Order: sequence, then structure tokens, then C-alpha cells
Amino acid sequence: MADKWVDAVVVERREFRISVPDSWWEFDLRPETRDSSIRRMIDERVAAQPEMGEYREVIASFLRRQARQAWDSGAVYCGCMAQSFGGSPPITASLTVSIVGARTSSGEILPTDPASIVGQLGSRPRVRPGEPWREVSTVDIRDVGPAARTRGIEDIPVPGDTRHVRAVLMQTYIPVPGEQSVALVAGSSQVLDLADSFFDVFDAITSTFRFI
Repeated sequence: MADKWVDAVVVERREFRISVPDSWWEFDLRPETRDSSIRRMIDERVAAQPEMGEYREVIASFLRRQARQAWDSGAVYCGCMAQSFGGSPPITASLTVSIVGARTSSGEILPTDPASIVGQLGSRPRVRPGEPWREVSTVDIRDVGPAARTRGIEDIPVPGDTRHVRAVLMQTYIPVPGEQSVALVAGSSQVLDLADSFFDVFDAITSTFRFI
């Protein structure tokens, strides 16, 4: 899947920039405009690729759900993959960026250095195929520095619901220079059979993260 990432677009926000595959979807997250933004983007892509029309509602439902969850979680960026290969149903994934304050609800300051974050994140061994697991490590992002990372198969809570979804998940915690906060870059997909491919894609996207 990573070999299909040929071209990229650079996305900028006030605090950072990041590059994502140009086939991914990006849209306004605000509740009052996101549905119309998603409809317009789907109309444009179906016009350019009529074979996508068969999966219009599947893609629209996925994008609306990801936009809603990203907004509810406080993300400042959400990019989505909804791509069909050979006429098959679309393979989906998403990546969000959030700026997270390193304080507890009582105001206690938490450390933001990667080593300390790694110490607070628990690993979980692989037991059986398809069951949840988590690896914790540090990575070095060029021109940014070290960051803490988790990757694995995890049961993720559904915002506003009691349910969980099992998904491929990679989270990278990047300290924000001069601030008591971290940039959290989180990539996820419910296509568990492609976990290794998605880890490669999420790592490649996260490696382009830069503060501005």
C-alpha cells in the first residue's frame, strides 16, 4: 500500500505542517460546514472517477464519522483514506493531529520528554492473532527530535458511546518546543489484516511532521 503513495500534499496549520498522500481526503471539521464539504468532495471525485459512484454512501458515512470523532476529540487536523483497488470496496484509514496539554485535570504538570512519556505508556504482549497488543518505543523525527510512540492493535472507545472498535493504531507524542504540551499524531484503521502496511504508511506520514 505504501508503494502507491507517489505524490503528497503539504497541509499547514498554525503550529505545524505535515505531508499526506494526495489521494487522501481532507475537509472542514466544523459541524456547520463539514457535511457540505464532504458532499462536494465526493461529487468532484466521482465525476473524475465514475467507478467510485458505487461506494458513494459507504465513503460518505466513513468520512462523516471520522470528521465528527475528530472534532469531538479536539483534533486540529484529520486526513482520511477511502480508496478502492480494482473495484473492491474501499479500504479506509484516518490520521489526526491534536495539540494536547500536559496537565492533569487538577492542574498537575506532566512531563513531556519522550522517555518519561514512554515510562507512562504500558506495553501489551501479543498473545493470539487479532487480539489487542501494544509496543512502546521512542523514534527520532528529522528536524524535530525524539518522540514517544505506541503501535499495535487496540480496542478504541467510540466517542459518546459505550462501544469499542478494534483497530490498527499508531500514536506518536511529539513535545512542543517551549510549551507544556505535545502534538499527538494518531493513525488508525479497522482493516486489521493490513496492519503492517498501515504502520508503514502512518510512520511515513508522521516522519514529515514539522513545527512552524
